[in-house]
Order: sequence, then structure tokens, then C-alpha cells
Amino acid sequence: MAIKGNPGDNRSRGPLPIFVVVGLCCFFYLLGAWQRSGFGKGDSIALQMTKKAEDCSILSNLEYETHHGDQSGMVDDPKLEVKQFEPCGEQYVDYTPCHDQMRAMTFPRENMNYRERHCPPEEEKLHCLIPAPKGYVTPFQWPKSRDYVPFANAPHKSLTVEKAVQNWVQYEGNLFRFPGGGTQFPHGADAYIDQLASVIPMDNGTVRTALDTGCGVASWGAYLFKKNVIAMSFAPRDSHEAQVQFALERGVPAVIGVLGTIKLPFPSRAFDMAHCSRCLIPWAANGGIYMMEVDRVLRPGGYWILSGPPINWRTNYQSWQRPKEELEEEQRMIEEIAEFLCWEKKYEKGEIAIWRKRVNNEYCSERDSRVTLCESSKSENVWYKKMEACVTPYPETRNSDEVAGGELKPFPERLNAIPPRIASGSVPGVSVESFQEDNKLWKKHVKAYKRVNKFLDTGRYRNILDMNAGLGSFAAALESPKLWVMNVMPTKAESDTLGVLYERGLIGIYHDWCEAFSTYPRTYDLIHANGVFSLYKDKCNVEDILLEMDRILRPEGAVIFRDHADILGQVKRIATGMRWKTKMVDNEDGPLIPEKVLFAVKRYWVVGDNNSTAL
Repeated sequence: MAIKGNPGDNRSRGPLPIFVVVGLCCFFYLLGAWQRSGFGKGDSIALQMTKKAEDCSILSNLEYETHHGDQSGMVDDPKLEVKQFEPCGEQYVDYTPCHDQMRAMTFPRENMNYRERHCPPEEEKLHCLIPAPKGYVTPFQWPKSRDYVPFANAPHKSLTVEKAVQNWVQYEGNLFRFPGGGTQFPHGADAYIDQLASVIPMDNGTVRTALDTGCGVASWGAYLFKKNVIAMSFAPRDSHEAQVQFALERGVPAVIGVLGTIKLPFPSRAFDMAHCSRCLIPWAANGGIYMMEVDRVLRPGGYWILSGPPINWRTNYQSWQRPKEELEEEQRMIEEIAEFLCWEKKYEKGEIAIWRKRVNNEYCSERDSRVTLCESSKSENVWYKKMEACVTPYPETRNSDEVAGGELKPFPERLNAIPPRIASGSVPGVSVESFQEDNKLWKKHVKAYKRVNKFLDTGRYRNILDMNAGLGSFAAALESPKLWVMNVMPTKAESDTLGVLYERGLIGIYHDWCEAFSTYPRTYDLIHANGVFSLYKDKCNVEDILLEMDRILRPEGAVIFRDHADILGQVKRIATGMRWKTKMVDNEDGPLIPEKVLFAVKRYWVVGDNNSTAL
């Protein structure tokens, strides 16, 4: 078996050694078998796969080396002891370290502070593996997953009782069914979205990215996929304990989050529209600070949708069981805040109101004399930064027709078009040429990934996490209706390019990988880690990052690491003690390149399995 070179590359490469060929074939045969085994077959399949691994004697005995000149020799020293990680207790099945309920209750309830991120100190971090619940199975593939979730994967029935009359979720046998209803869309999400689309251009690619605040089980985001719109949904971990977990089990982007006291972990001018459907956020409170934060992340020309109280209070104040004077004052204040934010009201019918943010400051000259403007330098510096009662200024424009920050092409054209932030030279170190080269490079990388992991194009991986997204070219190369990518911009990254990703029509979030991610366990099918461990070298513990990856990766999920060989050798040893099966391969440009690729698969195991992690 010979590896073909890149187009135009005339360097000859010989065939891979036969022991490498056989070893890789065995590994990816087993990868496929493990990943097919999650459909309700449980422990017996896991045991069968273990036996097949033992039968594949070349794989079990193979000491696979990569060759990279005089760098650091063997990437994995067999003399070094492999640390075995034990399972955590059953009570940690749904553990969310930075949103732990017991820790949350020790923080002030004012302005939802207690529902924000509060991560455990170093001495309280768990150093064990979060187990899957008994009966856990691989979720259905999209689009079936939108409507059905196995009960065993998120065994929480509270929403089926609390929201029974609102058609959020129903329990049927061993499945949850999501009918596509909601408190504000009793006729279904499709009908509700069609009503919005009569005002907002969702059908021509103009609107691509959306923010759903207080998302519930994210049915709005789930049905927006029909219009090729991708929504970043968030809701707090509260009494409806499984809502974000349900969203991700359905294959819909979501994170645990709340509008409280700190800024949202998104760049300015990110979303084409923002949405609140009875999301219980007090928009008129605190001088309108929450609407100011929505204004910060809303692109010039973007839309804000408010559905539910206090809209149409005259008709509904009795059914809402609230004084009509209180609701009237609440809507008056929202209208007033929207006006000084320079939003234009475009629509109000029934319980739905829609505003549009002006495209530039030419329409808002009076606003600037009446509000406090935020410092422009602080608009992207949001990680754990307090929200301020100030309005984010528009980027400068030359005339009244120009869109502040640059006009975007419709999706999918904008995916590979030059993003305005790059075209204007506002991203240090990134030029038009380097952006185009990055795009080409990641198309080549992804093509090589697909030659190894045959499941990338099949729909097997729906929820994908890119831990170090750069310019978003990995996600762009994978773009498909079968999947979505959560692009993470590490707060330790040298250059902040998250705004560029949103201009491409992708979604993403700021995060520091020294802490846990704002999600439930088992929410991603595939994790991509490009240069993550080089980036975090000497900043935090490699073991902690890998344990967090294990927490958020589904049983039988896959990981692709891309890093220097010596770093991946350390990663491989730790991963071996975490019930992961791994295989190192050379860079697609040949064995002399010090950057290697490590493929891994998380084994299937659940609460009560044999506690030994030994392979």
C-alpha cells in the first residue's frame, strides 16, 4: 500500500512497512466495530471487541515508531509505566465541574451569579473517569436524533412532567420523543420559524448564525437546520436539569450558560440574529445591560426576536398571572432601551416582536450623545469579564450605505470568501494570502484524515469539537448537513480569530482548556485537538485536559490529535490508561516531519463494568 503524494509533489515515497499496514488495518477495523457496537448492544459487544483485539496479534504486539530525524527518538517509551485511571462513582454520571449544583448554591443568587461558571479549585478536581449510565447507546443519526433520544442516555423525566402541556418532550417506552413544540410555538417549530422568516431573510443565506438565549431543549435551533441556519443555544443548569443535555443528545449545538454578571463567551458582531422565546431573562432590568450585551454580539443589520412576555400583554396578562401594569411598564422599558440602542422595530404580531440593529452609526448619531460607549479595545476581551452598562461602538464607515464591519456574502459562499476582518487587516498576523493557504492546508489535512477514519463522511459523527480552531478551516473543510463543529478559541491562543469564524458562517466559543468545558458528559462524537498540548505546555496539566476530553467524549467516540511527536508520546501513554485505543501515524507529508497525528477511540463501558482500565 503506497501513500499518494500531494498534487504537484514529485517526491517518491515507498510503500509502508507491512507491519505498519497490518497494524493500521487492524486498528481501524476495530475502530469501526467499536463504533458500530453502541446501538443498544452494551457489554457483550465490548467483550467481543476485546477478544478480537487479542486475536489481532500484530496490533497487540506492535511497537509503532515514527521517524523524525534527530528530534527525540521513540515517541512512546515502553519502559515508562502507564498510569491506570479508575472510574468515578455512579453519582458523577452527569458531572459538570464548572456548573456543579452544590458549588453553585454557595454563590450569590443576585443577577444569576450562582448559575454562571464556578470551577473547582485544583485540590477538588476529580482524577477519575466519568462513567456512562447503564444501557447507554450511541445516539440515532441525524435527522432521526432530532426527534428521538434513548432514555438511557439522559434518564431524566422532569421535563416530561413540567412541560407536558407545552409539547417539549414526551416519554415513550425506552425513548424520549421531541415533537418540535414549545411554549411559544404550539403549532410546532416549523410554523413558528416560517412566521419569523416572513420578516427575516432566512431562506437565501443572508442569515446564517443565530443565538438562542434560554433555549430549553433547543427545538428552535433543531428546526433552523432546515434553513441552513446554525444556532448557538444556551441555558443554565437549573431545575430543568437535562435541557442542554437533551439538545446535544439530539445533535443540536448548545452549551450550559446564562446571562448573569459576566460577558457572553462570544466575539462582538458574531450573530446574524438573536432569539428569546419566553427565556425568563429580565431584559428591562439593570438599566438594559442584557440588551446591551446582545447588541455587542449582534452583527450590524442583525435581528433580535422577543417572543412571549411582555409582548401582547393586553391579551395575556391574566393567563400569565401577572399585573397588567407591571407588564406594560416592562414592555415600555424594553422599547425604550431598543430605541437608544438604535434598533428599528420591524414587526409585532401576537406575542412576537422583531427589531433590527442598524447597519452603521450614520443612523445613530443621536444615540452616542445619550449613552456611555464601551472602550473598543475591550469588545473582544470577554473571558470572565464583568458586563458593563455601556454600548459597543460600531466600526467606522465612510457612508450611510456601508455595513459597519463589512458586508458578508450569503452562505455557503461566505464560508470560503475572504472574511471582512481579514480583508481590512484587523487581525494581526493574518493576511488574505495566509488565510487562503490555511484553507488549502486544512483541506489536505482533512482529506488525509478521511483516508484513515472512514466514518468522517458517513454521519456517524454529528457533534464535533475543534479544541483549537484557528481560522476555522478544519470546520470549513468538513462542512456538511450531516454534522456541525463547535469551534473553540483558546483564551491562551496568540491570535484571537473567533470573529473571523463567525464571518465565515461558523459558530464557536472562547474557552480556557485549563478548566472544564460548559457541557454535560458524553456530548461530542469526535474531538479534534490540533496543537492543543503544545499551546498549554507549562500552563496546566496534560492529564487534566485529557480527563476533560474523556468526560465530554461519547463512548466509542473518536479523537484526532495533531502535535509534535514527543508531546503525542506523552498523550498516548495517558490515553492508554483511560481505556482509549490509540495509533500514531506519520504526517501526510512524510515521516521526517516532526508533527504527527494520533488517532484514538474511547472504549464502550458503563457504570458497574469491570473497574480495571488495563488493556
